[in-house]
Order: sequence, then structure tokens, then C-alpha cells
Amino acid sequence: MRTVTVVGASLSGMYAARELRAQGFDGRLVIVGDEPHSPYDRPPLSKDFLTGRADEDQLALTDAEETTELDAEWLLGARARGLDARGRTVLLEDGRTVSTDGVVIATGASARRLPGCELAGVHTLRTLDDARALRAELTAGPRQVVVIGGGFIGAETASSCAALGHDVTVVEAAPLPLVPQLGPEMAAACAALHRRGGVGMVTGTGVAGLRGTIEVTGVELADGRTLPADVVIVGIGATPTTDWLAGSTLALHDGVLCDDGCVTGLPQVVAVGDVARVGGTRAEHWTSATEQPRVAVANLLAGRTVETTRSLPYFWSDQYGARIQFAGRRQDGDTVRIAEGELTDGAPAEGGFLALYERDGRMTAVLSVDRPRPFMRARRELLRGVDRARPAVV
Repeated sequence: MRTVTVVGASLSGMYAARELRAQGFDGRLVIVGDEPHSPYDRPPLSKDFLTGRADEDQLALTDAEETTELDAEWLLGARARGLDARGRTVLLEDGRTVSTDGVVIATGASARRLPGCELAGVHTLRTLDDARALRAELTAGPRQVVVIGGGFIGAETASSCAALGHDVTVVEAAPLPLVPQLGPEMAAACAALHRRGGVGMVTGTGVAGLRGTIEVTGVELADGRTLPADVVIVGIGATPTTDWLAGSTLALHDGVLCDDGCVTGLPQVVAVGDVARVGGTRAEHWTSATEQPRVAVANLLAGRTVETTRSLPYFWSDQYGARIQFAGRRQDGDTVRIAEGELTDGAPAEGGFLALYERDGRMTAVLSVDRPRPFMRARRELLRGVDRARPAVV
């Protein structure tokens, strides 16, 4: 390959660019990004950046020295609008084209929106520009904040808003946040962190609409209640950014379909990060975005799948001064055992806890609240099980 184009100046895109050079690719490297910013780390946006403990320069994923070493051609503020795989060309919205031999798709995902999101005071939190706008509003004085969605982005944002002194309520349509991932007992334990942080929770009801004409004034719930709001933050998930691939020969279904090695139906095209459905799973987590590129690039340069990813879901979240970590695959019917620490009235006690999920005498997943060292030991054990079960690629 003489030219490789990374479409997406994201975390996974940046890691892919590094891997290309690390694995010996010395040809033309093009990095296309729809945002005007150089690659930055997203997790701090809902935490340290929102509360003012981190500035934009601390979010940067690269510096001047690394940029020079990568020797890449940067096309920032340039949105991709198409991929002509037969002609090996990436088409940009501004009319430019990039001829290429290989493509790494790393376009990530975009925040889902609700009707009424055009009202002033309504925010999503996915990009640096989103975080800038929300931080400016939250530092302008006390606000009544309603966070729609109790997942990780919603919970972390609610935690940050509470730390800034705002009156915060989280609305979650499910009976509890994170039940599919954690199961009801452990989801309840993590939801208790909201109460500890002084944040109200409304669960088991959806949102009927947003009230207001120019500015948002409230959130109307499906049960008829209305929550007053000066600021509304919509955290109801994200949609993989695949619209630019419509009409290509790539298979798309809630992401770009890949095999276990991040290879698409075209050997010269791989996908990584939030946009990639690898081996039937699409994982919107930092770890996937940083681990997949090594395997994807190896397969891209080989022209076929010679390596596969280590498929063990892992995520963490910082909320209300506590760190939540989870690894593995929980299924209905698994038993949950508190191995360290304890719950008090269903909430994490001082010092947190470590919970092991088990099935037929075998550990399937682990959850930690403020128990990082034993968590890492359990995670390593789960990873060893994954490695033993990985098929050989020949």
C-alpha cells in the first residue's frame, strides 16, 4: 500500500495512525476529521472539563513532536460523504477526493437527539464544541438541570452539574439505569450514588417532550408530570456515523459489520471504535477504541485477517467521587456475590465493594466500586479465559 486514509480524527483514528507507523507503514498517511480540532480525549468532557478542572490543552491526544513523527496529511474540518471502494477513493463534502489504497473507518458515533433540541438551553454532550457550550451555561449561575438518560454520559454529567452546585434531576425510562449491563441488584447499588450526590432520580417513565418557545422551560414526562428546567442535557445514547457509507458495498447494521479482526467485506477497509461492529458486537468504550486499532492495522497491511481482537467488554465511569469498573458478560440467571466490601441499605458502603458474577461455578463478570486493585486481578483472570477460548487464525 502506498496510501492509507484514516477517516475519523478520533481516539480510535489516532491510535490507528500510530499503529500504521509502528507496524512499518512508511507511505502516505492521510487523516480526515469532520471537526476542526486536532484529536482529543472525550471521557474528560463530562467530568474534569465540564467542572473546569481541565482545560482544552489537557484533552489533546497528540503534541507537536508526535505530529511531526507521524508525518501525516491532516484534513480537519472535512466531512467524508462517500467511499468509492472500487475506485479506492474517499469523497469529501467540500468536493475534494482522496485516492487511497487502504481505509481505516474511525468515524465514531453521534449523539441521539430529541424533538425540541433546537431550544436554547438544550444540550447533548459528545464533542468538544458541545462541552464548550454546556460549560459556558453551567458557569453562568445556579440552574435547574434535568438530565435525560441515566447511562454513563448522563450519570457523569449529572455528577458534574451537582458538583457545580446546580439542582439536578435525572430522568430514566427504565426502572433503573444500567440494568442490562449490571443486573437489578447491582444497578440499584450504582443508582444509589445519585442519592449520595444529592441528585434526584425519576425512573420508569419516558419523556413526552420539551417545553418552551425560544428557551427550554421544562421537561414533560410520559406520566403527565412536568419538571421545570433551565438546562436540559440529553444523554440517550449515540448512533454510529455510517451515513457517509450509504451506497457503498460495505455491510451496515448499527455500525460497520466486521469480522473478529475488524476487517470488513473489503480486505482493504477496516473499521475501529464506536462505528465498528466487530464479531457481532459494537462497544462504545475507550478500551475498544484503543485496543482494536493494533489488530485492525495488522490485518489491513496483511490484506486479510491474521489476528483477532480480545473480546472482553470493559468500561469504567467516575461519578460522585466514586469509580465504577465493570468487565465481562453478565447474563440473566448469573448469581452475584459480594467478594469484598459491602452494601448498606442497597448502597455502596464506605470503601466501596467488589462483586463477582458467576455461572456454573465460573466467573463471568466483575463489578467494582472503588476497589481498583482486586478488580484488575479479576479482570486479568477473565482475560485469560478469553485468550484460552480464542480460535487460531491461519
